Amino acid sequence: MLADSAIADGAAAQVDEIRALEELVCAAQARQLRLAGVLDASSRDGRGVAEQVALARRESPHRGRQHLSLARIAHELPHVMTAFRRGLVTEWRVSTIARETACLSLEDRLTVDRAIAGDPEAFAGYSDRVVVAEVRKLAARLDPAAVAERRRRAESERRVTARPAPDTMLYLTALLPVAEGVAAYAALTAEAGRARAAGDPRTRGQVMADALVARVTGAQVDAGGRPVVPVSIDLVMTDLALLGGAHDGAAISGHGPVPADLARELVLRGVDAGSRTWLRRLYTSPETGELVAMDSRQRLFPRALATFLRLRDQWCRTPWCNAPIRHADHIVGVAEGGNTSAEFGQGLCECCNYAKQADGWRHRPRPGPDGHGVDITTPTGHRYRSTAPPLVGLRHPAFRQVAEGRWLLIA
Repeated sequence: MLADSAIADGAAAQVDEIRALEELVCAAQARQLRLAGVLDASSRDGRGVAEQVALARRESPHRGRQHLSLARIAHELPHVMTAFRRGLVTEWRVSTIARETACLSLEDRLTVDRAIAGDPEAFAGYSDRVVVAEVRKLAARLDPAAVAERRRRAESERRVTARPAPDTMLYLTALLPVAEGVAAYAALTAEAGRARAAGDPRTRGQVMADALVARVTGAQVDAGGRPVVPVSIDLVMTDLALLGGAHDGAAISGHGPVPADLARELVLRGVDAGSRTWLRRLYTSPETGELVAMDSRQRLFPRALATFLRLRDQWCRTPWCNAPIRHADHIVGVAEGGNTSAEFGQGLCECCNYAKQADGWRHRPRPGPDGHGVDITTPTGHRYRSTAPPLVGLRHPAFRQVAEGRWLLIA
């Protein structure tokens, strides 16, 4: 009905409808939380519920776990949830309040809920920044010991993550305790100041980024101060793109497609720096563009097969997950008759591999002309299909890149 409805005339009516639709979105998301909570309560042990929620919402299992966690504690924030169901606040605000009060007892959490959202209209008028600040102040006042313990636990969860960014860039993110994070940033800032004072033409941000890579990897720097990182990544490109100047697509394992000129630049910089580079031939299906074979001189077949699965599947094979591959998984367990082969193997992230072990989950390989596929059945009987992506390029024939040369893995 919404898709087919005519757009109202007049700016005022259009703005009113935008507001009404936002309230509808929030109310629908509140309903989704209630449904997730009921689904979780009806499960025997809760295993695999978050993954079912994620598949239904076409989101990653990580987001599914966040939704389920919020559903489990929604009853502890009655005033906040009332505003959410009325469409007055967003799911982001609700999840933020839930996160900031997670360390508190039920009684203290109810106190914060009443103080923050007791007046729904006023609560809706606050900005997210104001709400978070007030919640943190109240939490520290009600239970300072719990807040301190939460801080210590957070420090134990320090980590570094990476995710693709636009224009063949990458976000390298470090979650650090405040003292270490400030110290690291100050050191990079000082390095940028020294370089700029000496006449370095790079911007401050460029100097800081280059200094970070050089210090972490120990790489040498070129005449312009830019680090020369050895090609120790899995870079996939055709021989024509590498040696003949063709513009066939290339890809970096764990990142995705990159332009052929960038791939050649990475290889050239590594060779110029004296880095040892290994080439290995890959074979793709001319119909699907999917990786189907790889030659290997290694004697340990499982290691070569795991590399093959990682290169073929690129990301976790669970639909909409997009997490890095951590496990080479048997689609059908060996005990059930599955074998250790490319057909019966898939790349999964750690969480998805564990989730599929829960009762009621079923993964089966799906042979066919459209590439390596896996049929997934959830405990509720819903079915989803996972198909290995083409090595480079889109599936549609109009966008498929056709290269007569062989594909090469450069590692």
